[in-house]
Amino acid sequence: MLLAVCCLFVFMGTGWAQDDATKEEAPKGFDRSRLFVGGNFGLTFGNFTFINVSPQLGYRFNDMFAAGIGINGQFSQLKYKSGGTTLYKERYGVAGMNVFGRFYPIQQGFIQLQPEMNYIWGSRADYTPQETKSSINGKILPSLLAGVGAYLPAGRAGGLVIMAQYDLLHKSSNYPNPATPYGSNIFLTVGFNAGL
Repeated sequence: MLLAVCCLFVFMGTGWAQDDATKEEAPKGFDRSRLFVGGNFGLTFGNFTFINVSPQLGYRFNDMFAAGIGINGQFSQLKYKSGGTTLYKERYGVAGMNVFGRFYPIQQGFIQLQPEMNYIWGSRADYTPQETKSSINGKILPSLLAGVGAYLPAGRAGGLVIMAQYDLLHKSSNYPNPATPYGSNIFLTVGFNAGL
C-alpha cells in the first residue's frame, strides 16, 4: 500500500511539473530582440544611372503584425544617345519618409501597406539643335504602396524579403510637374532584414 501511494505522488508530481514547463509567459513591454533593420539598396550605372538608398527600421509586435519607419533616397539619370551623340539628359531626385505595416497571414508571407511623402525634383538638358536646360517643379507628393511579399529566413535573425508592390496614388507627370516615383505598374523589390 505504501508503495502504491508513493507511485501515485511521483506520477502526479511529474504531471504537475510538465504543466508548469509548458506555461511560458509572453514577455511584456518592449523587447529589443523584435527590432529589425532592412530596406532596399540599389545601383545601376551606364546610360541609365540609378542609385537607391532606402533603409527601414521595424518592430515585430507578434507573429502576425509588424510595423516601422523608413527614409527614401533616390537619384536617377537618363542619357539618350544617337550615334554616339548625347541628345538629351534627364536627372531626377527623390527624398522622403514612410511608415509601413505588415500582416503575416502565414509565417513567411505578408501583406504590406506603406504610405509615403516624397519630395521630387529634377532637370532636363536638350543638346540639339542648341543646348537648353529646364527644371521640373520640385514638389512633395504622396504615395500609398500596397503589396505582398515573402520572407525567406537566412540565418538566426535575418532573411531575404521579396515584394511585389503597386502605388495606389500614382500620379503621372505633366511637365514641368513631376510624377510619383514608382510608375503606373506593379514593381518588384528585393531586400534584406536583419534582427538587432
